[in-house]
Amino acid sequence: MRYPVVLFDLDGTLIDSGPIILASMRHASRTVLGRDPDEELVRAAIGGPGLIAQMRDLDPDRVDELVEVYRAHNEPLHETLESFTGILELLPVLRDEGRTLGVVTAKRGKTVGLAFDRFPVLRETMDVLVGAEDTERHKPDPDPLLEALRRLEASPSDAVYIGDSPFDVRAAKAAGLGAIAVGWGGIHTDERLLAEEPDALVHTTEELHGLL
Repeated sequence: MRYPVVLFDLDGTLIDSGPIILASMRHASRTVLGRDPDEELVRAAIGGPGLIAQMRDLDPDRVDELVEVYRAHNEPLHETLESFTGILELLPVLRDEGRTLGVVTAKRGKTVGLAFDRFPVLRETMDVLVGAEDTERHKPDPDPLLEALRRLEASPSDAVYIGDSPFDVRAAKAAGLGAIAVGWGGIHTDERLLAEEPDALVHTTEELHGLL
């Protein structure tokens, strides 16, 4: 097989969380700052260094309050989460092929747990999880991916990272992994993803499986 180790981003890659992220960003900005956020800037930052960095962009003096309001709004919405067509069904297939799987995300562990509760197949198939608390630096830095490989005792040359954001592609390339971008996340355009020069951009799970 081309990639014995397959690492996934979570938001916009395995779960269709873009709508609830945007809804909670709007809610936090309106509640704390009394205004709508610049949605283009919000979208551009999703998938990057994480929630605190995004809130710092909204208002560097009210980060803690923004984060608190965001989380209070966002966490209950995980009960409404949907997955993307075919992707969760692909995970057991990859495991049956003998691959090692993992999730590398900028989400904190508690929030990842909500997604895993919603979709038990994630907990059942993942061999490693690296979240916000596990590294000091976050995507697009390579550290989270390198931490996942360290835990798995795996080599970058054996691994691929699959994600829906430019930050995912940059992190994968910086870490020496294969980089596959998915176009179904609904947040970042194909043009923005292709500008990062991933190894491939796919739009269906069938395409993805064929590349792996």
